[in-house]
Amino acid sequence: MTAQTRIPLAIAGIGKIARDQHIPSVAGGEDFDLKAAVSRHGKVEGIENFEDFDAFLAKRPDIRAVSLCTPPEVRFDMAKKAIAAGHDVLMEKPPATTLGEAEALADLAREAGVTLFATWHSRFALGVEPARAWLADKAIRSIEIVWKEDVRRWHPGQAWIWEPGGFGVFDPGINALSILTAIVPGRIRVEKANLSFPANRKQPIAADISMRTASGAPISAAFDWRQEGRQTWDITVETDAGTLRLSKGGAELFIDGVEKTAGPDREYAGIYERFAALIRARESDVDYQPLRLVADAFLCGERREVAAFED
Repeated sequence: MTAQTRIPLAIAGIGKIARDQHIPSVAGGEDFDLKAAVSRHGKVEGIENFEDFDAFLAKRPDIRAVSLCTPPEVRFDMAKKAIAAGHDVLMEKPPATTLGEAEALADLAREAGVTLFATWHSRFALGVEPARAWLADKAIRSIEIVWKEDVRRWHPGQAWIWEPGGFGVFDPGINALSILTAIVPGRIRVEKANLSFPANRKQPIAADISMRTASGAPISAAFDWRQEGRQTWDITVETDAGTLRLSKGGAELFIDGVEKTAGPDREYAGIYERFAALIRARESDVDYQPLRLVADAFLCGERREVAAFED
């Protein structure tokens, strides 16, 4: 693809995820040309940098697409302004702090005729689509999710994640829920949840959730942010035709213990390919099922206090 046909792009929020994933994926792809960055604390060499989002919108109306990699609590206002200015918008997960915000943005994008893409990067992991296809004609008997990692390793010093709207352990946990809702047909229903809040934090550090598929199969999910050593991102599905297991966040797929996947990680590359396709088709992708499951877990969850946590 030539430079003339690439889509001009700005990234807002130059933090760890933008540097580790978004910027390399844009640079390695053929669809976008990174033209500007918006961040109070980070800059990207070789392009125009802004500290204020309003200043960016006023000065660079030529930049067609905006990728929002900020913490979710400030994303709604940015997305609303970008949509009003006629920009196509990509939102990192989780797309908003509430379902109300998310649905309002979908309405605004539809009315403005712009593309809105609520991304779930784990859905683009190598094993997820083959898992969905394999399960399509199987009867699911049960599902077990174990999603345990070390918050100090993956989110060092990110205080916002413990504040209201920061999601706590559901920041990684929603990745598992995004895979679950991608590979299992129908609506997932939350039955009960136990949420563990550190004595000094406003968001949970662990959660155990009981759910059911639309057909009634039980789902158990265990999320924990205190796991040191080996990190665990596994989904196991028992069916009438064998056992499916997704490991390493969906990167590895096993059927009855035999691995079925091979290839490099393309999660964020896949996101930007999807975003480009949506822009060119003038369509949006705003599936908020994973966010609904998190909201339902909070609504029916039993809160318990655990030991204080220090980063």
